[in-house]
Amino acid sequence: MKNDIKNVRNIGISAHIDSGKTTLTERILFFTNRIHAIHDVKGKDGVGATMDSMDLERERGITIASAATFCEWDDREINIIDTPGHVDFTIEVERSLRVLDGAILVLCSVGGVQSQSITVDNQMKRYGVPCIAFINKCDRSGANPDRVIDQLREKLGHNAVALQIPIGLENTFEGVVDLIEMKAYYFDGPNGEIVRVEAIPENLLDLAKSKRDEMIDSASLFSDELTEAILDEAEITSEMIRTAVRKGTLQRGMTPVLVGSAYKNKAVQPLLDSVILYLPNPDDVPNEALDRDNNETPVALTSDNSAPTVALAFKLEDGAYGQLTYIRVYQGIVRRGDTLINSRTGKKVKIGRLVRMHSNQMEDIEIIPAGYIGAIFGIDCASGDTFASPEVNLTMTSMFVPDPVISLALKPKDNKSQINMSKALNRFTKEDPTFHAYVDDETTETIIQGMGELHLEIYVERMKREYKVEVETGKPKVSYRETITRMAQFDYTHKKQTGGAGQYGKIAGFIEPCEEADFEFVNKITGGAIPTQYIPACEKGFRSCLAKGPLTDFPVTGVRVTINDGAFHAVDSSDNAFQAAGRGAFQEGYAKAAPAILEPIMKVVVETPTEFQGSVMGTLNQRRGMIVGAVEEGPMTSVEALMPLSEMFGYSTVLRSSTQGKAQFTMEFSSYKQAPQSVAEVIMKEVEAARKKKAS
Repeated sequence: MKNDIKNVRNIGISAHIDSGKTTLTERILFFTNRIHAIHDVKGKDGVGATMDSMDLERERGITIASAATFCEWDDREINIIDTPGHVDFTIEVERSLRVLDGAILVLCSVGGVQSQSITVDNQMKRYGVPCIAFINKCDRSGANPDRVIDQLREKLGHNAVALQIPIGLENTFEGVVDLIEMKAYYFDGPNGEIVRVEAIPENLLDLAKSKRDEMIDSASLFSDELTEAILDEAEITSEMIRTAVRKGTLQRGMTPVLVGSAYKNKAVQPLLDSVILYLPNPDDVPNEALDRDNNETPVALTSDNSAPTVALAFKLEDGAYGQLTYIRVYQGIVRRGDTLINSRTGKKVKIGRLVRMHSNQMEDIEIIPAGYIGAIFGIDCASGDTFASPEVNLTMTSMFVPDPVISLALKPKDNKSQINMSKALNRFTKEDPTFHAYVDDETTETIIQGMGELHLEIYVERMKREYKVEVETGKPKVSYRETITRMAQFDYTHKKQTGGAGQYGKIAGFIEPCEEADFEFVNKITGGAIPTQYIPACEKGFRSCLAKGPLTDFPVTGVRVTINDGAFHAVDSSDNAFQAAGRGAFQEGYAKAAPAILEPIMKVVVETPTEFQGSVMGTLNQRRGMIVGAVEEGPMTSVEALMPLSEMFGYSTVLRSSTQGKAQFTMEFSSYKQAPQSVAEVIMKEVEAARKKKAS
């Protein structure tokens, strides 16, 4: 490690599925001499891309877990995290963006801004990550970078500014014109490693000049020097433009756009130059921690190596040598042999072996300074934990973790599988905050929950391969919710007389729908009808009813309970009595408040050749889909719909057969909506049948 923070870039590569993220990372590693042969994602050589180190990733040609690596370009160090595109693995993107300073947003020159591009862009906005856009696959038929730049502006609201224009497109794509230097770049040699610089071809000169003027116009908003040079008609230097573009990018006020083809090894080197020129070093990004000794007041962190250490564990992996914890150091230095405090647990942590990762290979190091990403071996912690020096009590803000929407029952075939399954589940739930596992008290089945069918399918497959677990899986189950649709009164008295002191508590009030929160408790007791010390017990009683709704045993959401009257007994009233009264009052009011079942609705986007648009809409309509819109983009049409999750099982097979395998879809959770009466009746019947089975 050179340990000069100005020369470090922590970047992520984010994009829609199949935009070429992993292919691009593979080329970056080749050009920076980290690897000496290029392998393809769905390679015929059976090796697969460097960053897809899992067998499953290589077989399916998708990225499942984000992988970290580092390389050097122009004497600068670049830490790269290659992230998955599938929404099922959204937490991998989320946790990567949490610790990165900048990102490359990869877009397909044919597909443009697709559904998942919007999701990753929202994640970048959430963490304020500056980015540059790379329009990949300019060699494909139907490539149209200009259309993609328009979409960046319209769909994502970016101030997208082209820094390059392509020389030819589709099968005539040869290289790029750099609008800052006003030179043409070609990429020769078997792997495009020889960069040839020439004059701009005659037929592109006028276009290049007009695009350069547009670029200077946009950049001048971020530089007084550049604005003055334009007004005085003085010489505009490349340095002036670059300084202005960098400033605009760091403020997220401008998104530089580059073009190329990673697969054909064209224009990857200028992209690396742009990462160094325009994306932030760790010093450029303000980072904050919360001071736990001072009401969680935000404290600015500095990249000072002599300051107290603050580091965030953002990803865990269980390797052959124990748990590997990826950390990003925000302040101070993490040294081998140091003792740090885990802010969440308060426990001391002794730092043993420190490594730098290159996909699944590692290199031992002595220190990880501020601004760097590395990994620690053999410490016990959870994803999102903060490690700090003993003299400070700081914690980093945690990541946004969405709730799971789908569950699956697992049944191990024998005792050995049972033991190995619990080991696997213990590890997976620790590594992935969106993956949950629990044992159902009544059926004693092991239930796993996640973000989608693919998410759970991958984990079941990993159990079989990595832990030799033989399991049978039940049918995927949708996580429904219950709610109420109208206001209802309750007036409940809990009375119980036993040998000694009895139990007595009376609660009156009303229950009503609440859109703002899952549950709200309002205390309007006056005149001491219920003594103040028993109010928390009343609330606890109501809250205890939310986990399993009376209607279907699914969680209850969107309920406001207001208590306004009650009674107590000087001897027989207690916390337990009022908790029981709260439970009884909830049941009484809930039954009268017209309870209903809510089902998860997914935002589904199908990308299909235009000729199949009609049949795709047909498949969506048959599954209770509500079509929101369809946009034609060249030869492809993008159909967006809102669909109940329960109707999405097996949809990929139906879609493939109705479009000759040419369409693909993505889905992500949108909201909970009331299930239609006919659907609710079917769910109720299933619940009744399950209850009878348990009873017998």
